[in-house]
Amino acid sequence: MSAHFGELTPRMQSFREELLAAQPQVCVERAMLTTQTYRDNAHQPLALKRALMLQNVLAHMTIFIEPYTLLAGNQASTNRSAPIFPEYAMSWVLDELDQFDKRDGDVFHIAEENKEKLRQIAPFWQHNTLLDRGLAAFPPHSKLYYDLGIIKSEGNITSGDAHCAVDYGALLRLGLKDYARRAQEKLDALDLTDYKNIQKSYFYRAILLVVDAVKNFARRYADLAAETAAKTPDPARRAELLEMSRILYKVPYHPAESFQEALQSLWLTHLALQIESNGHSLSYGRMDQYLNPYYEKDLTAGKITQAQAKELLCNLWLKTYTINKIRSWSHTQFSAGSPLYQNVTIGGQTPAGEDAVNPTSWLILQTVAQCHLTQPNLTVRYHKAMADDFLRECIEVVRCGFGMPAFNDDEVIIPSFIEKGVKPEDAYNYSAIGCVETAVPGKWGYRCTGMSFLNFPKALLIAMNDGTDPASGTKLCEGAGHFKDFTTFQQVLDCWDKVIREMCRQCTIIDATCDMVLEQDTADILCSALTDDCIERGLNMKEGGAVYDFISDLQVGIANLADSLAAIKKVVFEDKAVTPAQLWQALQHDFQGPQYSQIRSLLQAAPKYGNDDDYVDQLVVNAYNVYIDEMKKYHNTRYGRGPIGGIYYAGTSSISANVPQGAGTLATPDGRRAGEPLAEGCSPSHAADKNGPTAVFKSVSKLPTKEITGGVLLNQKVTPQMLEKEENRQKLLSLLRTFFNRLHGYHVQFNVVSRETLLDAQAHPENHRDLIVRVAGYSAFFNVLSKKTQDDIIARTEQTL
Repeated sequence: MSAHFGELTPRMQSFREELLAAQPQVCVERAMLTTQTYRDNAHQPLALKRALMLQNVLAHMTIFIEPYTLLAGNQASTNRSAPIFPEYAMSWVLDELDQFDKRDGDVFHIAEENKEKLRQIAPFWQHNTLLDRGLAAFPPHSKLYYDLGIIKSEGNITSGDAHCAVDYGALLRLGLKDYARRAQEKLDALDLTDYKNIQKSYFYRAILLVVDAVKNFARRYADLAAETAAKTPDPARRAELLEMSRILYKVPYHPAESFQEALQSLWLTHLALQIESNGHSLSYGRMDQYLNPYYEKDLTAGKITQAQAKELLCNLWLKTYTINKIRSWSHTQFSAGSPLYQNVTIGGQTPAGEDAVNPTSWLILQTVAQCHLTQPNLTVRYHKAMADDFLRECIEVVRCGFGMPAFNDDEVIIPSFIEKGVKPEDAYNYSAIGCVETAVPGKWGYRCTGMSFLNFPKALLIAMNDGTDPASGTKLCEGAGHFKDFTTFQQVLDCWDKVIREMCRQCTIIDATCDMVLEQDTADILCSALTDDCIERGLNMKEGGAVYDFISDLQVGIANLADSLAAIKKVVFEDKAVTPAQLWQALQHDFQGPQYSQIRSLLQAAPKYGNDDDYVDQLVVNAYNVYIDEMKKYHNTRYGRGPIGGIYYAGTSSISANVPQGAGTLATPDGRRAGEPLAEGCSPSHAADKNGPTAVFKSVSKLPTKEITGGVLLNQKVTPQMLEKEENRQKLLSLLRTFFNRLHGYHVQFNVVSRETLLDAQAHPENHRDLIVRVAGYSAFFNVLSKKTQDDIIARTEQTL
């Protein structure tokens, strides 16, 4: 934590210490209550069953109010515990039940009695979960790509609605009662002789149920606050509890009228959405824009001081950190560090194109720095007219060394959205969702990104092997010949063209299968109600209720593809230092042995992406454009059903997928050995970028950024000592402006930590409890990561300015 931002108040510091000391547990309450609802209401239409489930959970789950807090609301029976969502998946829960506390990273503990409770409900869910139905629904040939780890989509089948931000601003202004009013009016107006309206009637009735459920959930806390106040001897704390009780009787059902009411309404609704669905990347949107009117009004009226507002915001960040999620071990490796990706966006522009930074932007920036946690995920929207003083404050937060804020570029993202049909006033209101992906809060459908993960380097090996997976010998698609027989580099490009187009097609089939099953088996009513135009259309998000619905798959190993193509072109076909057959044999032998080790040295000496070398950079641009060209042929399952869009775009926000996807990939022509991690996001391969950050920025900016609307994720690492000098901080500011203003970069974020610190933390974790690192588009405590992920972060290039 930085002295620049001051200390937390004593009680918030105590709250933080308590949360950091908490041992993550597995909570079974939601699983038991959900099973009860599904068992008792198996005959009900899906929308009503889902609403009744949320109603039952919110009415009967354990609630508590911490002694330090000014905001009420908890996700599970204890803070930092993770609920089980049995309707999404149970098979992996049972398989790993005795291994949760033995994991190499992301460890959870579970009491024996709770293990037994999960085993008791397991028979009800056998062959009856989303995962079961999703895997069964895959067309047999497409499932080969899933089983072989070429296309990974477990998160799609086992996660609910998220990768979105609802319209929290409207919620604060109107209260949930307005959503109930609109649903009731629509329900009353339905002509039920039209069978489509019968389905809509279930949705509207479900909205009425969930609004009532959240209202009563808030009032449970209101009663608890009043009861606690009556037993509290300290008059100051008693007054706080009574004020909390008053607020909780009011919001989120009624509109918020003060800053504290707005935060309580926001938090409790955000929490209910997390309990409703097993999604993640549920984000807060442009919080500075919708909270600032409440802050400035209270400040002017003398109802709040800046210090009090900061404490309330810190309280919200601490509560945000209490939310946790447990995933299967295979899925965990793609999301190392238990991230929830709850993104807060600040800065950017107003619809009129003016600078949107306001007093609350500064408060959010400063309080996130004070709390020094992995949640929320903080993003700053950059634009040309952003003032230097705010950008300098952002760099001070970067110096705190917890990987925040990330920077997204208005100058690229807004035009990209408008070109795809998003109204300008909506495009100017975009926010970051989850990692670096972007969408319009309250108007965007399910999963703006994060569909299937496609392993580009593995795809290249399959293309070189005439459409056959070299690891398993499985024939996947028609190829264009075997690399051993090639005589020109053009044949390599031709085989890539043929195979990657088929893999893009298979991604679409897998995505559509996942979405079809999700639509049939889940309906997240509260999330849909808070997303326009679901109430107007009578459709939930998965059915096409949102105003916009664009999605992206994620492509993994961009730099490895670039470096592999460059190595093949130079070493094999230009220098003729190695024959195609010799290179193929070296790959099959994982470069083991003197003759193959020498070949590896030649490959490693070839041009590398990340050094502003057109030789290699243009190769990956051309290869990526083949995928993008094919992708444009396809639509998602909501296409033609209401939303604007329904199309795909590319994305590189691959979270920590580079580690497990590398583990399942044989040696590649860039000289990477079998099992080693792939490069993450669109960042260069480890230690391949030799010419400094400016060269990296130039290489990345050559990618077809306007087509990669799903996020062009760039991680950079510098040492803390580097940013101690004012002149280097000014260099970083200038570098950021150059990257965005002249090179039109999409995104960048920084790890500010030395290799020596990371190695010491690996050897002596007890001395580095507060060490946070940027993993991909999110941050995580270093000590909770698996060793493979830690090693991957340690190996990243340290840049100098």
